[in-house]
Amino acid sequence: RKSVSNIQSSGINAEYGDAEGRLILADALTYADTFEPSHVVDMATLTGAMAVALGGECVGTYSTCESLWSALEKGGYISGDRLWRMPLFKEYGDLLKSRTADINNISSGPYGGSITAAKFLQNFVKCKSWAHLDIAGVMDSTASFSYLPKGMSGRPTRSIIEALKLLSINK
Repeated sequence: RKSVSNIQSSGINAEYGDAEGRLILADALTYADTFEPSHVVDMATLTGAMAVALGGECVGTYSTCESLWSALEKGGYISGDRLWRMPLFKEYGDLLKSRTADINNISSGPYGGSITAAKFLQNFVKCKSWAHLDIAGVMDSTASFSYLPKGMSGRPTRSIIEALKLLSINK
């Protein structure tokens, strides 16, 4: 267990060393906010829990904005790479409370691993239109997607491109 600080000086209790990627992503999200973007979308193979929950059939998606979620969902429909919206209930954030720092980098309980990882990231985003795509389950192709070669798939890049097109039309 080690307490670290990110670029916004939040104290983070690094309970689990294998969750170091979310520490880096937290800094990237904080930095992105300095540009005052209209939307922030991040993608990461953040948790094995997402691969367990949804397998390789769709991308687990967390969003704080209905219009961004709608564009992502439609982009997934257009591209054929499905997205599934996951909850960001306050109670999952409560599982990240720390006695020695501002926040823990993992949940205090065994459940909701992908959700609590997304809630961790949400703490570092000021932009009101944010989405996190946990791509752990879709990073490589499966037999159900014959149009993809074996190996790393690039999913959900096509969905993101389609969503950006939709968002630019609706400006």
